[in-house]
Amino acid sequence: MGRIRSLGCGVVASLILVLAIFAPAPATGCPFCSAPSLTLGEQYAKADAAVLVQWVSGEMPTKEKLGSTTFEIMQVARTPVKSIEKGKKLTLERYRPGKKGDLSLLLGSRARADALEWGSPLDVTAAGFDYVVEAPPGDAKPEKRLSYYLKFLEHPDRLVADDAYAEFANAPYKEIARLAKQFPRESLRKWVVSPDVLPTRIGLYGLMLGLCGNDDDAALMEAKINETTEGFRLGIEGLMGGYLLLTGEKGLEVIEKSKLESKDVPFSETYAAMQALRFLWTYGGGRIPTERLQQSMRLLLERPEVTDLVVQDLARWKDWSVQSRLMDLYGAEGYEIPSIKRAIIRYMIASTKDVAGGGGEEKPPRHVTDGTKYLQKLRDKDAKMVNEAERLYFFQ
Repeated sequence: MGRIRSLGCGVVASLILVLAIFAPAPATGCPFCSAPSLTLGEQYAKADAAVLVQWVSGEMPTKEKLGSTTFEIMQVARTPVKSIEKGKKLTLERYRPGKKGDLSLLLGSRARADALEWGSPLDVTAAGFDYVVEAPPGDAKPEKRLSYYLKFLEHPDRLVADDAYAEFANAPYKEIARLAKQFPRESLRKWVVSPDVLPTRIGLYGLMLGLCGNDDDAALMEAKINETTEGFRLGIEGLMGGYLLLTGEKGLEVIEKSKLESKDVPFSETYAAMQALRFLWTYGGGRIPTERLQQSMRLLLERPEVTDLVVQDLARWKDWSVQSRLMDLYGAEGYEIPSIKRAIIRYMIASTKDVAGGGGEEKPPRHVTDGTKYLQKLRDKDAKMVNEAERLYFFQ
């Protein structure tokens, strides 16, 4: 049995919070990426001046002074001030350690008509500087921008590779998908199984391979997904999502058997599979029928450690087929924790509100009448919990 399943409830709850950090991002970004702060391109776009400088000398700080650092300007990408020229010296407050020849990117903002305020130097290589200044502008079409950054994923310069990944992490899924024909399939095959690739990038690369891959890639991804593991694998949810895009219902059967039905896998693997199901529901475009995804999610009602999350998803997906089943689970052994009870109550509330066209029909749908009946039974049984759940009701 997986080690995580043996942990106490408090640890499992903490793990859910950790997993949530790496959950699919909102529609504004890549679903399986941990989106960072501003990219270099965004910082460059906001700057009035940008120069490549090399470290010349530094004055160590004292009790009275912060010290200073002198740089020589090697290249000027942009400047609104004529005095900023190649070969000139810049001296900034504060001592910054370095050695002669070390390169940095300096970004500045216009303080006055003839003066600039410089930000902190960013260590770069010459190639890294070129990467920043040669990138398409921020208002360029997303396809043009991502096509540029695609070439720098896993670049040997870590700063460049990290930033290229960040551009994809911040990109909407639909823009990433449009680029599928340009994806470096052979490289992606290597990256998703390489121990040298940062685990946080596996989600993106798995998604990309799912968008451009073939049957051989599906077999590779399946083997990776089904590897025996005792712990938390960053990015595996993205690999599962890409695998499902590539294989459809056939692949879903594999995920069901290995991650949803089996109780011997770590909790994190089951949660990752849930994330993949959510991804297909939102972004799959019918690759797997909605009824089939609902069926898969319902399997997890047998797992008390995720039941509250499953019930929430089924309510959002308007799957009212388990109303009676949830009534049986309410307060049953293993399901007696408050979060599960609240989820079931909110599920029933949501079912009563799901009326086509906003109501007005001569006869309400069966799920509405049943939901109303079940909600009253729960109120009679556990009024305090129902009142609490109603007060905090948040289903959309």
